Amino acid sequence: MAIFSLSQQSTIPVSISRVNQVDAARLDIEISAMLKEQLVKVFSLMKPGMLFQYEPELDAFLEFLIWRFSIWVDKPTPGNGLMNLRYRDERTMELRGKVRTGLEGPGLTVAQKIWYCVATVGGQYIWARLQSFSAFRRWGDSEQRSVARRAWIMIQRIEGLYKAASFSNLLIFLFTGRYRNLIERALQARLVYGSPNMNRAVSFEYMNRQLVWNEFSEMLLLLLPLLNSSSIRNFLRPFSKNKSSSSEGDETACPICQASPTIPFLALPCEHRYCYYCLRTRCAAASSFRCIRCSEPVVAMQRHFGSVSNVVPKQ
Repeated sequence: MAIFSLSQQSTIPVSISRVNQVDAARLDIEISAMLKEQLVKVFSLMKPGMLFQYEPELDAFLEFLIWRFSIWVDKPTPGNGLMNLRYRDERTMELRGKVRTGLEGPGLTVAQKIWYCVATVGGQYIWARLQSFSAFRRWGDSEQRSVARRAWIMIQRIEGLYKAASFSNLLIFLFTGRYRNLIERALQARLVYGSPNMNRAVSFEYMNRQLVWNEFSEMLLLLLPLLNSSSIRNFLRPFSKNKSSSSEGDETACPICQASPTIPFLALPCEHRYCYYCLRTRCAAASSFRCIRCSEPVVAMQRHFGSVSNVVPKQ
C-alpha cells in the first residue's frame, strides 16, 4: 500500500495555463523590442543605415544578454517572471519520489541551458544571415548556376518543414498544455509555476485603458474629417449664452481669421465683411455656409471696394 500511494503521489497531474505561457512568450518579444529600440537610439547620430547592416548581430546580442542574466543563472526570463513561470527539467520527474504540489523539480541542467542558447540565439542568427545572404546573392533566380539554385530550394524546404513542425507542435501544445515551441520539446524544458500560491502578476487596468483610448482615437480620426466646424458652431450658437458677442465685436475684422481683410469681400445678402480667401474657402467647403456673425445663408460674394462691385456666385 505504501508503494502504491507513493506511485500515486509521483504522478500528480499539473495543469499550467496556456494563456500564461503564450503571454510570457509575447512579453519576452516585447521586452526584447524595447531594448532594441533603446539601443538603436544610442547610435542615432551615426551614419544612417549603418546599423541596419548589423541588425541580426544586434538581435543575437540582445537575446544572449537576456539568456545570460535569466536562464543561465536559474532565473526566469522577464516574461516568465511576470507570469510566475519557470523552466523545469521534465526528464528528472519520473525519478523523484516525494511530490507535494506537482510543481517541484530541478531547473535546467548546464547542457540544457547551453543547447537552449545555441538553438535560440545561434540558430536564429545563422538562419537570418543565411536568408539575407541568399536573397542578396539571388540564389532563387533561375539564371543562377545549379548549385545556388539547389541550395535555395533546400532552404525553402527546410523552412517549410520547420513551419509545419511548429504548427503541429502548436496543436499538441493547445491539447496538452506542454512545450510552447520545438526547442522546449526537444530539450524537455517544461514551464511550471514558480510559486504555487502566486497568481497572475499582470494587471489588466492599463491594458483596458490603452485599448479604450486606442479605439476612441481611431474613431475620432474617422469622424473628424467628416465634420464641418462651422456647421457645428452654427448649430450650437442658439444654445450659447453670449450669442451677440460676435456681432458686438469689431465689424471691420474678418470673423474667421479675426484680422483686417486685405482683400475685403461682402457676404450677400447680409453684407458682412470677410477676407476673400477665408470666405471663398468656407463657401467651397460647405454648400450651406452661413454667415458667422448673423447665421444668414451666404448665396453670393461681392467685392467691397468703393463703388465698384463684383458679384461672384458661390459654387
